[in-house]
Amino acid sequence: MTMKIPKRIQPLIDEGLIDEVISRLMSGKEADVYVVRCNSEIRCAKVYKEAAKRGFKQAVLYREGRKTRNSRRTRAMDKGSKFGRKQQEQTWHNAEVDALHKLANAGVRVPQPYGCIDGILLMELVTDSEGAVAPRLSDVSMSAKQALEGHSKVMRYVVRMLCAGLVHGDLSEFNILLDENGPVIIDLPQAVDAAANNNAESMLERDVNKISRYYGQYAPELLNSQYGKEIWKLFEDGELLPDIELTGLFAENTQAADVDGVLQEIESALTEEQNRQERLIEAEKLS
Repeated sequence: MTMKIPKRIQPLIDEGLIDEVISRLMSGKEADVYVVRCNSEIRCAKVYKEAAKRGFKQAVLYREGRKTRNSRRTRAMDKGSKFGRKQQEQTWHNAEVDALHKLANAGVRVPQPYGCIDGILLMELVTDSEGAVAPRLSDVSMSAKQALEGHSKVMRYVVRMLCAGLVHGDLSEFNILLDENGPVIIDLPQAVDAAANNNAESMLERDVNKISRYYGQYAPELLNSQYGKEIWKLFEDGELLPDIELTGLFAENTQAADVDGVLQEIESALTEEQNRQERLIEAEKLS
């Protein structure tokens, strides 16, 4: 008994890009994912939902700083016309493909993309050591040692992503898979430009805190760590390197601002200026 072919995938079957739809892998807020056969290879097809049907909240926060090469498209996207909405969808889909290529080059383990056609992303099916579909991090329990190792690897990926100029923006135990070598980062259509998006810092901290809380169930020493703040500070100071050793420590600047001292300086400067003006007036009278 073969699976009924989803309507959106049929054109790719007609074009010979997909030979068979084997099963539905998952249904999420942004997309449905299917296991498919392309010639002799088993891959997955991520079918993006239309904007109106997506459950992804506050997408506008993620789009900030994204550039399109075409000014007509940019204007249309800003106006929200039918053409503009279509362009916005394409930009959303392409953002994931671009991020996957960029991160693979930066040494982050992500699924290999094979192309995005009509809102369907064909990519590698991530599997475990037995060849079965890799589990999500949320479905796996572990020892404290495994938790510390896994957390360290994800932090290294977060750092490498940031060195490549990107913040995942929605990272959690639900979009990390575990293959035989460890964590694999997935779901990147909302990845943000770290330098151009004003929300990048808060998104990075949120991503890191979620991951630390999850692994912290098994290794409680991670619960009070400050990896997010440490990573962002290194990034801001231009000191973040792909293989930097992190400590998880961060000293907040608790030095209280000397408000009274600043006010006194301002008052003193104003008084000095007033005295100078008065001396000038007196000098003009005398001359």
